[in-house]
Formats: sequence, C-alpha cells, structure tokens
Amino acid sequence: MSLIKSINPYSGELLAEFNSLTEKEIEEKLSAGSVAFSIWKETDFEKRAELMNNAARVLKDNRDKYARIISLEMGKVFKESLSEVDKCAWACEYYAENASEFLQAEAIDLPDGKKAKVIHQPLGIILAVMPWNFPFWQVFRFATPTLMAGNVGVLKHASNVPQCSLAIEEVFTLAGFPTGTFQSLLIDSKTTTSLIEDDRIKAVTLTGSEKAGASVAAAAGKNIKKSLLELGGSDPFIVLKDADIKKAAETAVKARMINFGQSCIAAKRFIIEEDIYEEFLALFVEHFRNLKQGDPMDEGSDYACMARPDLVEELHNQLDKSVKAGATLLYGGNKPEEGSALFQPAILTDIPTSAPAYYEELFGPVATIFKVKNEEDAISLANDSEFGLGASIWSEDKEKAENLAGKIESGVVFINSMVASNPHLPFGGVKKSGFGRELSRYGILEFVNSKTVYLG
Repeated sequence: MSLIKSINPYSGELLAEFNSLTEKEIEEKLSAGSVAFSIWKETDFEKRAELMNNAARVLKDNRDKYARIISLEMGKVFKESLSEVDKCAWACEYYAENASEFLQAEAIDLPDGKKAKVIHQPLGIILAVMPWNFPFWQVFRFATPTLMAGNVGVLKHASNVPQCSLAIEEVFTLAGFPTGTFQSLLIDSKTTTSLIEDDRIKAVTLTGSEKAGASVAAAAGKNIKKSLLELGGSDPFIVLKDADIKKAAETAVKARMINFGQSCIAAKRFIIEEDIYEEFLALFVEHFRNLKQGDPMDEGSDYACMARPDLVEELHNQLDKSVKAGATLLYGGNKPEEGSALFQPAILTDIPTSAPAYYEELFGPVATIFKVKNEEDAISLANDSEFGLGASIWSEDKEKAENLAGKIESGVVFINSMVASNPHLPFGGVKKSGFGRELSRYGILEFVNSKTVYLG
C-alpha cells in the first residue's frame, strides 16, 4: 500500500494523505459497479435526468468549496476554478436535457421495403483515466454523457489531485445516484493497467500525455476493448493581415495563459503574417507584461504557479534547449528555483525547426511566435506538427477563413475566437492528439452498443 499525497503547489504545504486502495477494496468497488450497472441501465431517462440535474445543483450549491479544492490542489487561480465548476454544472444540465433525444432509436427504411432500426445500449463499467489540469471539468465531460447513456463510471484521477477525485464522487453521491454508479479509485498507474484487463471494465477513456495514452490504448487493444484518447496539442493561432489585430492579440494572450498555459487546447504556436507581425508582437508583449502573478486564492492574481515542480523543470529544460538551438528569448523565462512550482512566463521568436519549441508540446506558459509570408505558408506551418487538436484562425474575410479552416489538420477550428470546449460541440483530435470524440451527441455515442435490429 502506498501513500497518495495532496500538496499545494504554490506553498508546498502538505494538504492531506490517502492510502491507495488494496486489492480487496478494488474488488469491492468493481463488484459495487457491476451491481449498480444492473440497476442503472434499466433506469429510465426521466430519472437519470432528475439525478443529473441534482448533480448540477450540488455543484452550484458548493461552488466555492469545490473551486477552493481545485485551486489549493493544483494551483489554478480561484476565479478560473469557479468557472470550471460552473462549466461542469452546465454539462450536467446539457446532458440531462438532451441525452434521451441523442439516444433515440434510428429507423432505417431498406430498398426492398423491409425495415430496421439502430438502438443504443450501455456497455457497463467505463474506466476514466484523467489528468490534473482541469481536475473537475475533464471528469465531468466524461461522466455526464457516460452516466446518462446508462453506463457506470470508475475514475483513476491524477495522483496529485486526490481531493478533487473524492469530491467528484461526493457530487454524484449527494445528487442521489445509486451506490456504485460513479466511484473514485485512488490507485497507481501499474494498478490501472491491470484494471483494464478485468472483464468487468468494458471500455476506457484517457485524457493526458502521449506516453500515457499509448500505454492505455495498448492495454485496451490487447484486451479487445474500446478506448478513447484525448492527448496533447500544439495548437496554432493564425493571424492573417486582414484580421482585427488588437482583438487577436488580446485574445492570443488569454488563449496562451488560460490555466497558466497548462491546457491541451491552449494556443501554443502563434503564426502571424509578416505585414502585421511587428504590430501584433508589440501588442502581444504588452498584454503579456500586464498579467500579475500571485497567490491562487487572491482575486487580483492572473496566474499563480504550475501544478508540480517537476513540470516546471521539464518546461524550463525545453525552453533552455530551444534557446541553445537558436531561438530568441524575447521575454521572461528566468531559471526557476529548484523544487518550486513557480515559473516566469516566456515568449520565444525566431524558432528553428531543430528546437524543442518547434516540434514538442510546451505544456505551460511559453508562447512561440512565428512570422510567415502568406496564408499558404501559415497553413503549412500549422500542419507541420505531430499534433492536431485545436486551431484558431483570424481574418475579417469569413469565407476565406472557413476555406482555410478546412485545410488545417485538427479536430477543432475556431474562427476569430480562441479554442474552447463546449457541451454542444464535439471535441477531440487527430494525429498524435488522439482519437474519438467527447461532448455533444458524438460524445454520448462513444460508449454505447449501437445495435442494428432488422425487422423481418
């Protein structure tokens, strides 16, 4: 048995310690999940919706409490944590309202006059392996459609956010969901792999790193189980010469610095046409400089810290190697103190293709800015990446922007706006950003058996 520690990354304070689950405890939870599924799959949509709306109310009634847990455990500023809790409640209400319609049987009229239909049925226990960066939202965007489809869920959360994991289970318990419908498992990665092998686990979803995704997908594939992966991103933010430059620059900084840059869909590569490059860069740097660092619980703080000291070290190493490869450090990037989660945001320009900042994901507050001759070069550079999660393109010519959006290799493109997930919109990536879709009708259909019934 190992200890799982909850540590405040801003102060370094130990908040709590938890024992990881024993084999016996894991078995008890899986057994409870199996019993819950036998009941929950037969529960009608009206009752499921009632309980999911209850979950939304629990989140709203305990908004400050849950936001505080998020901020203290992973360093997000409190105002962003509040928004995260609000978004989770939104997802609960969205699927409570729409799940029944999304899962209605689909009639098919065959050429020979015969009929058929497709019905959507739940699979069973779905395992979610979730990250620390949006410790509530990442879970709820999995849990709300999955539970409304009649499945039950078990959560293996990131090891540095155990209090968030337990708090999410508490939400569903207080909402009145049957025992075992949603459970948090405080376990390590090795145990997670063995869990995927259990016959009671019918599918697995992971949001996280490329390495973790490859491991989980391999285990799922070996056991012939469905998997869904939402992995990293190196999202391009393209600004063309006919864009609203002031709005683009202001939004660009927000898109890079949201969650202190620790977001798969944060804008990371800013690709600017040369005619407006200097103007955009000056505005970008100005907005960047005006951001204030401070305690995550301070209302005046725009950002606080990264989630762990090892993440700071990794990011600074990427920054340092990029500068040594020839990139220009235009702003910030001072060497952090050893063992600290504090990091000074940075801006890189003149980035060669050999630099880590060109071909790797920078999961933190480092902006990379590129100058291109024209829109064709912008699209070419945007697609010169192993990742394909989100992209943003800015132009006052909407028809041109829509045409160019079709040429970008990504799962999501936002025009004249920063990329953001939304319950109404399917979300996911291509290439090494993963496969499958979350949210909207697409998300609820990921973990169902779409069964054909032929009416002879």
